[in-house]
Amino acid sequence: MSIRIGILGYGNLGRGVECAVREHEDMELVAVFTRRDPASVKIWSQGVPVVSVKDVADWQDKIDVMILCGGSATDLPKQTPEYVKYFNVIDSFDTHARIPEHFADVDKAAKESGHLGIISVGWDPGLFSLARVYSNAILPDGKDYTFWGKGVSQGHSDAIRRIKGVKDAKQYTVPVESALEAVRSGSNPELTTREKHTRECFVVLEDGADAAYVENAIKTMPNYFDEYDTTVHFISEEELQRDHSGLAHGGFVIRSGATGHEKEHKHIIEFSLKLDSNPEFTTSVLVAYARAAYRLAKEGQTGCRTVLDIAPAYLCAQSGEELRAHLL
Repeated sequence: MSIRIGILGYGNLGRGVECAVREHEDMELVAVFTRRDPASVKIWSQGVPVVSVKDVADWQDKIDVMILCGGSATDLPKQTPEYVKYFNVIDSFDTHARIPEHFADVDKAAKESGHLGIISVGWDPGLFSLARVYSNAILPDGKDYTFWGKGVSQGHSDAIRRIKGVKDAKQYTVPVESALEAVRSGSNPELTTREKHTRECFVVLEDGADAAYVENAIKTMPNYFDEYDTTVHFISEEELQRDHSGLAHGGFVIRSGATGHEKEHKHIIEFSLKLDSNPEFTTSVLVAYARAAYRLAKEGQTGCRTVLDIAPAYLCAQSGEELRAHLL
């Protein structure tokens, strides 16, 4: 029997989930939910209804896992605790500083409703989180470094677009190359947030918007830009579409550590990603964890989970026997 998937929100992430679900024979897309007029939303999947989010509660018995495709800045803090009342849910909440708070909110609502919610799924937080935990467990005497980019950050771009006066925006996260080289050398440098990355923003203003206000709002935004050297470029809508339409991203998680009686042996663990499409890769991770949510819920588990709580076998369509024979 197929795992019945719902999509809530049909932007870049929603389209990516739709594409990813088609790659899994044990899944089917049941419905797409939108805050827009459903008649205005055209999807690729034939025979799949587009439904107003106002009617989402009517689908409780028709969907096994709802994948929430809103933004972390304002959508998911409200949506995930709300919709876990009706469904098992997955989200990609990526404001690292607020994950403990978000976890507590979702855990409470999920336990009260008897559902399961998996939050902060993607590549960071997500796969990079796993790399950090594995590396810390293996090399307890060491230092962690995470670098993102160069690439478009969907969460940061979305946060800029929420500022009054902004019509559209793209934000690039750029590693400082000298810092990356120092880490790879095994010298374990002490690096501040500002020394590891810069942020570059390309912003289209609404007519009559105050550019100085927008620039200050970006550069002082907590958890997003206030700890970084940030450059803001104001450009036309045509320039944004022409020069900044891609969604490439990636990054590196590195742990540099030592072993031996005198700490004489140095080791570096590095996990990296190079992504043509940030949203399509992120949603591929979301869909794999939807399978885990389905299986855990079938076992009777409720409450909130993160990628750190879930065994890898739960993600795979293959049986344990197949995994041991071919991937172990």
